[in-house]
Amino acid sequence: MKVIVLGAGIVGVTSAYQLAKAGHEVTVVDRQPGPALETSFANAGEVSFGYCSPWAAPGIPMKAMKWLFMKHAPLILRPKLDMAMLSWMARMLSNCTSERYAINKSRMLRLADYSRIALADLRAETGIAYDERMQGTLQLFRTQQQLEASAKDVKALAADGIPYEVLDRDGCIRFEPALRHVRDKIVGGLLTPKDETGDCFKFTNALAAKAEALGVRFAYGTTIKALDVEAGRVRGVITDRERMSAEAVVVALGSYSPLLLEPLDIRLPVYPVKGYSLTIPITDASRAPESTVMDETYKIAITRLGDRIRVGGMAEISGYTNDLGLARRSTLEYSVTDLFPGGDISKASFWSGLRPMTPDGTPVIGGTDVSGLYLNTGHGTLGWTMSTGSARLIADLVSGGQPEIDAKDLAISRYG
Repeated sequence: MKVIVLGAGIVGVTSAYQLAKAGHEVTVVDRQPGPALETSFANAGEVSFGYCSPWAAPGIPMKAMKWLFMKHAPLILRPKLDMAMLSWMARMLSNCTSERYAINKSRMLRLADYSRIALADLRAETGIAYDERMQGTLQLFRTQQQLEASAKDVKALAADGIPYEVLDRDGCIRFEPALRHVRDKIVGGLLTPKDETGDCFKFTNALAAKAEALGVRFAYGTTIKALDVEAGRVRGVITDRERMSAEAVVVALGSYSPLLLEPLDIRLPVYPVKGYSLTIPITDASRAPESTVMDETYKIAITRLGDRIRVGGMAEISGYTNDLGLARRSTLEYSVTDLFPGGDISKASFWSGLRPMTPDGTPVIGGTDVSGLYLNTGHGTLGWTMSTGSARLIADLVSGGQPEIDAKDLAISRYG
């Protein structure tokens, strides 16, 4: 079939590659001049198959109230008279129960583990290099309360057969030797050894080149105006340059997906949650992390990417604004220098991106009531982690095949 993929971030490019492998004629449309220039550009670098949890969790409403008054808060809320924001927040709060958390985390772990297999296959198939490491994620606890609260995650990991290890202070230092300089600041950690790290921007660009070699056409610098729908079936896409015909369209526009779908009365509960990152050159390897350390107190990931450290995190709910707040930079600087002192922060580059979050933390993958129109969006902080598995799923669904894992509860129909 002739298939159009909307969006050239990590999710759109992996989808295009898998669709081309399945034999389709694929065009990717994006307003940017190249791939991975928005949310995929400078994310935290985690490929977190095990460290994979919904933001909506038991206790989050109370924690959120405390975070609002913290200097270095992991959550920043800038409320406004925006019905989409208010509706999304209400739905997220309704998912902050033990029952919903268990269901949502299980969905996420299923897709993440499938993506682990898909990424390994893709790496072997293409030989792509992207500053990758396969050394795991250490979720680092500064307090005993945090360590004890990790029991719910341990239970979910065990139920889904995901390898993990609960570490004491010395165990954390054995895994990340540079933490010996700050041993008194930590009490323990949760290690998910199958997790990986890598530069999402490098990967996406390399895969886009592989996709082009398979015949995928990339229409960069092209603004998407509307979906062309007739008699309940998608017929193509209307852009600022031309009308493009297609038999199937995959929407992978991240936070902007709901805006395109709204005129079709498709209510996609995805809302932008802004994240920030710093990229710092490594000046002393003995004081740098070996893999990813997730600072549980500030919800900040500190990741080794070749000769750089990527520091990423926070969740700012402020709508479609992508300005760089200096207060957010100070939080990133505080976390990395507190755990890994000695780096040259003055040489860091500062970035922000809009993560497409669903209220339950699970992406939306599958068809819609419009024949031929598919969604692959809403991955939140885990687009890099879940991209390769999501791409396989969408390629199977578009091709009319049977997905290798259960995807029914990932579709938009779960929202009723």
